[in-house]
Amino acid sequence: MNKKEIAEIKKNFSDDCGFFTVNHVVTAFVDAEKNIKCKTNQLYNIIPQDESELIMINLKKVLSGRIGANLLEYGFPKDAYLDGGAQHFLYDTLTSKLVDDEAVDKFLNAIVEKVEYISTYTIFAAHCTYSVLSKNKAGDLDEEADTDYNFIITAICPVNLRIDGLIYNEENNSIAKKESSDRIVELPSDGFVYPLFNDRSADVNGVLYYTKNAKKPNVSMIEDLLGCEFVMTGQNEKETFHSILNNVVGDELDYDLITTVNEKIQTYIDQNAHETEVTTIDDHKLSSILWEAGVSQEKLENLPKVYESAVGDKSLTAVNIVDKKTVLTVPSITVNIGKDAVDKVKTQIIDGRKCLIIALDDPEISVNGLETKVE
Repeated sequence: MNKKEIAEIKKNFSDDCGFFTVNHVVTAFVDAEKNIKCKTNQLYNIIPQDESELIMINLKKVLSGRIGANLLEYGFPKDAYLDGGAQHFLYDTLTSKLVDDEAVDKFLNAIVEKVEYISTYTIFAAHCTYSVLSKNKAGDLDEEADTDYNFIITAICPVNLRIDGLIYNEENNSIAKKESSDRIVELPSDGFVYPLFNDRSADVNGVLYYTKNAKKPNVSMIEDLLGCEFVMTGQNEKETFHSILNNVVGDELDYDLITTVNEKIQTYIDQNAHETEVTTIDDHKLSSILWEAGVSQEKLENLPKVYESAVGDKSLTAVNIVDKKTVLTVPSITVNIGKDAVDKVKTQIIDGRKCLIIALDDPEISVNGLETKVE
């Protein structure tokens, strides 16, 4: 699913959209011992509005975040299509429309058995229908739907015990300790959508996985429940990229080169902002960026081998390897530099010592929130 396709589903994921319907909704609470303590399976339109609105918020959250970081598309391996495989299982769940209790129990039990989770949690799952309007040659939407996109969306929400300290007791007009505790359902930490919405139609050959924490996705959900091959997180991609730079550039890696490479990657992202697909960087594009940044041809001759060893034939997601700000760190000192100020900082040898020089356009600077002047 590209940016436009995810945005289309997210935009229309609403009770106010005349072309979108939430059909059946399943909820379940799972305790720390992996026991399903309660379960509901009901039509969405009979759920009280104050509850349905909160359920909608949790489900819609699964469509949020950056593609390639929080939203990861996975294709199924061959064995997932076999009887008992993940694709086969998800397709059966989809065709059940969450109406059949036996299919729902099988679905919930699979989540509980296969997904590793560190706390109690709530499962929200819904069968939804989006009536896809066809487009004419001008790209405008027709008034009538061309086909229906039916999908299952699932949100896994942590449940945290909240014990407030002191409260105002209206009954006796006093400040007192709260005697009871509440188990609060938080926004989802993980979730998925099946099938994909590719080329504005259902694609049963893949699944969209959501993670709140792009640095720590739930690998058990990806591999054990969804049956897909986990590759790497956005943080892994950045670490891999850093390793490639170190191995290719070596001792030539300095402040100017690092910031120039980062700036060129950001420019490449900006140039492709209108594209619907995720912007990626392969070894050829990286070679071009490093050459423009001043890396010698001799150094670049090692890039194909280093890149293949680190990444194989895959590409790196551009947004995962670019930095929004530059952070300089030495023992006991950290300097954060905005993207518009990287050219105001340089390193220089003074009296035999390597120093960090910061150009000041204004002699007034703030120290611990107090204005002062540099003479």
